[in-house]
Amino acid sequence: MLSEHIRAQVKGTAPILQAHGEALTRHFYARMFRENPELLQVFNQGHQQGGRQQQALAGALAAYAVHIDDPAVLGPVIERVTHKHVSLGIRPEHYAIVGKHLLASIGEVLGDAASEDLIAAWAAAYTQLADALIAQEAALYARAASQPGGWTGWRGFRIVGKVPESSEITSFYLAPADGGAVPDFKPGQYVSVRVHVPALGMMQPRQYSLSDAAGQGRLRISVKRERGAAGSPDGMVSGVLHAQFDEGDVLDVAPPQGDFFLDESKASPVVLISGGVGITPMLAMAKTLAARGSARTVHFVHACRDAAAHAMREEVDALVARDPAMRKWIHYETVGAADREGVHYDRAGRIDLAALKDDVLLPDADYYLCGPLPFMQAQHASLLALGVPPARIHAEVFGTGGTGL
Repeated sequence: MLSEHIRAQVKGTAPILQAHGEALTRHFYARMFRENPELLQVFNQGHQQGGRQQQALAGALAAYAVHIDDPAVLGPVIERVTHKHVSLGIRPEHYAIVGKHLLASIGEVLGDAASEDLIAAWAAAYTQLADALIAQEAALYARAASQPGGWTGWRGFRIVGKVPESSEITSFYLAPADGGAVPDFKPGQYVSVRVHVPALGMMQPRQYSLSDAAGQGRLRISVKRERGAAGSPDGMVSGVLHAQFDEGDVLDVAPPQGDFFLDESKASPVVLISGGVGITPMLAMAKTLAARGSARTVHFVHACRDAAAHAMREEVDALVARDPAMRKWIHYETVGAADREGVHYDRAGRIDLAALKDDVLLPDADYYLCGPLPFMQAQHASLLALGVPPARIHAEVFGTGGTGL
């Protein structure tokens, strides 16, 4: 337990971190990568270049300072971080490296404002946080290794199928190259995949949701080829996967992780709301319920740009056709001349939950959301406005940091 003096010192830096945290984290990452370049291939360099990693760390540091008296408030964030760390192979020795450069950066960026007493306080606070993360991650590593077919670190998986799903999404079917078993996983979880990115000259990891039910003897990820917006680069790893990996090739894969998953212990109705490639964990959830013969009512609400970008249409249609308890609402933002309402899509325009509430919303349902951040924020706000309790809304956002909801 940290002393009152240490907590007061750390809490006193919260306003500085809230105002200038990104300057600190930019300095921290530059310092760490300069002195420990081996860590470059552990961190997402796309997020580094775009500033997202720096923003996420700055927010995390400020939140930790604000809640230093009761860090349990940050429990959901810590849970998400530990799963991400295990999927990337973060080990206890990495915490010493990060701590060294973080404390040095506080001193170098804050200058005279960083007294020896303040640095000592942050050292104690960081040690407490690191110990908590290491303990939780040790449990996740043990669980990943001890289950049938389990492992930790990276394992070779051969691509046994590569199937285009839309104009921008391709599915990769992966089987262990060693011929061994595939572990079970919870619908909604992801795996990390690591490939060499020629443009960077190094390995890079990315997380991709598992898009099928467990128990298939292989894994499936469905990868969107990311195209950069104005002034932003294209996705480095997704581009390599689409262009350079084919059936027979081997990928490095980490064991399934993630704190966003379907709660299979419940009998409540399920409403799955997704946008774009956010359909992938939702499909895993829907297919798992179907495979289990579940009697739970499932409402599948999905939005995509247009017919060309609509992935997995046939799979969802087949699920709905087989299961009378499952219904779907597919939204096309742009409807083409050949698109038939009720066949290719069900609604034109973006999802409007207020307009759909009488059909889609269900008493005591659990709502699972996944998609781009603006989409997520809109759906989350709509559900709250419609009276859905926050505890029944479960969200996953692709990218660095928390949900931002």
